[in-house]
Amino acid sequence: MAEEVRLWQIREADKLEPCARSRLNLEERLESWLSQDIGILAPNLPVIGRQVETDFGACIDLLCLDERGDLVIVELKRDRTPREITAQVLVYTALVKNLGSERITAVAQAFLGPNLTLEQAFRNRFGSALPDTLNSEHRMLIVGSEIDPASERIIRCLSETFGVGSNAATFKYFRTPDGREFLARLFLIDPAEACERVTPRSKRATPEQLEAIADSVGVGDLYRAVLARLEPLFTSHTTRAGITFTDKSSGSTKAMFRLIPGESDRQHGLRFQLYSNRLAELLGITMDRLRQALPSGAEPWTYRAAGGPDWEGFTGYPLTQADADKLLALLCAGK
Repeated sequence: MAEEVRLWQIREADKLEPCARSRLNLEERLESWLSQDIGILAPNLPVIGRQVETDFGACIDLLCLDERGDLVIVELKRDRTPREITAQVLVYTALVKNLGSERITAVAQAFLGPNLTLEQAFRNRFGSALPDTLNSEHRMLIVGSEIDPASERIIRCLSETFGVGSNAATFKYFRTPDGREFLARLFLIDPAEACERVTPRSKRATPEQLEAIADSVGVGDLYRAVLARLEPLFTSHTTRAGITFTDKSSGSTKAMFRLIPGESDRQHGLRFQLYSNRLAELLGITMDRLRQALPSGAEPWTYRAAGGPDWEGFTGYPLTQADADKLLALLCAGK
């Protein structure tokens, strides 16, 4: 990195005394420090896994989750060459891009232990519910006491030219003559700037695009009719294939109901998903009452198997406007 970090200790009578740089088995100590307090690297980046085994035998040093539910891989450089660092960034990017919610939850549970769930850990750190969708994007941080110029150029190129979420952080160790220790941190690329460069892996569809999809598969009129009933009552946001509704009155980020024109067709109708326990609690009704309002073809469905009853529900296709009206009457009556 271009900047040279130097440190002085201010002594009596405003006398400055330089602190000497030292390595002192820094690489070995860094992983322990980071696993104990990831805040020295980033203030809001809880660790959810350490030495996580991949499908190809390699182990990820530290796996973290940010406030958006995206994965952040933290890898110590150790004595890797620039070529090895390049390969590692690309291989790990390929490995984690398809990690689903269930696998991420299992990794986190093994690390957090039996007394703390991923949902609880996320809420403790960020004060909000765990996002329904995890790992929409991911980033990688190479950490070491030194990053050689060749590795710097590779990391910058991957970030600036190809939109790969890569960055590097160096930690400089200083020791005063009287034995006091200091640690300084320096990023290769400003973290906020590095995040902005990431090429999104999954872009949300616009409302207009979803309506066009619904029209193209023959459910456009039904889709618009359902939207007109739900949008005044719920907060909504789009995904790649559909639109998700959350409780507007409480400001909760938990999904309650979802329409998926991207998985619908003329033969079956408009596909939906709902979280039964969340909706029953919100509407103040029994589960039997909720089931009675479902179309006959609705089937049990679970978004996140390790998440418990809060992530369970039903999915299916309203075949007709009457099927949709029956379900909508229940949702709207409770609101």
